[in-house]
Amino acid sequence: MEGSHVDLDLLIGAWRGAFESAQAALAAASRDNDLPGSELQQRSRRLADERTATMEVLGGLAREFHTRRPGLVRLLASPREAKQLLGLPADVTGCVFNVDGVLVASASIHAEAWKRVFDDFIFHWIDRTGATFATFSRRIDYPKLIHGRSRVGAVREFLASRGISLPEGATGDPPDAETVYGLANAKNRALHARIEQEGVSAFDGARLYLALAHDARLPCAVVSGSTNTWSLLEGAGLTGLIAQCVDGKAVISDGLRRKPAPDMLLAACSALGIEPAHAAVFETAEDGVVAGRAGGFELVVAVEQDGNRKALEARGADLVIGDLGQMLERSLG
Repeated sequence: MEGSHVDLDLLIGAWRGAFESAQAALAAASRDNDLPGSELQQRSRRLADERTATMEVLGGLAREFHTRRPGLVRLLASPREAKQLLGLPADVTGCVFNVDGVLVASASIHAEAWKRVFDDFIFHWIDRTGATFATFSRRIDYPKLIHGRSRVGAVREFLASRGISLPEGATGDPPDAETVYGLANAKNRALHARIEQEGVSAFDGARLYLALAHDARLPCAVVSGSTNTWSLLEGAGLTGLIAQCVDGKAVISDGLRRKPAPDMLLAACSALGIEPAHAAVFETAEDGVVAGRAGGFELVVAVEQDGNRKALEARGADLVIGDLGQMLERSLG
């Protein structure tokens, strides 16, 4: 199928929806006695055969594209079975996901945009002053100066680390203005350019996990300090699986404290209409785990990054995994 562009995840989801509709129609016919028992049995067998045949065809497509498709399990799992596959306590009624590191590798995307903006600024500053300044380090500067801060706050921290002082400016400053807000707006522009040029990819295990949660009728929310969260999720094709989003815009408009305070996680539960005591939260950083524990979540799952398993466990994570796909592997035995 050279030259074709087939999204197997979309195909699997569409076929699952079709089979669910057909199964619901048969259940209604049985309940209302619209069809004789023999015909109902015949149609049920035909539907089961069609489901099996579809599994074989989609499996063949997966082999042709040289990719594993654990998502095919969605064609067979009922809503109840889909929930069991998620590996969650039976009374969990919703999930809250940190975006970066759990669903999308968004930190690296943000770091690239920051480096582009800060390095360009530093080069111009060196030309003007003749002084020597270190350029932006994604490995050192991003976690220390940027992570968990607002765009404006991140600019202030970076400038202070280099001993550079700029006027604050105003929110409407153009991206080429040498002000704090100008640099913040330049980063916003650079991020959107990066998304448009290179796209965004969701982790495979994350996409399947969200899809199964959707099949299980388990509402999901996301939290992120970025004001561009929805753009990242759109680029990754995840928005159809997410019911609520608490991002940097909500932090500003609702006066929410950032992690390790539980405000953002609790706001996500409130938006879903669920209690934290019946919710699972998925985080990557220690401050996120602390927030989950402080918020009273039933289950706090941490996705390990850079060998921080022991630190996550020490902060109170109930479970530490490598990615969301491992949650499914655990439930499948």
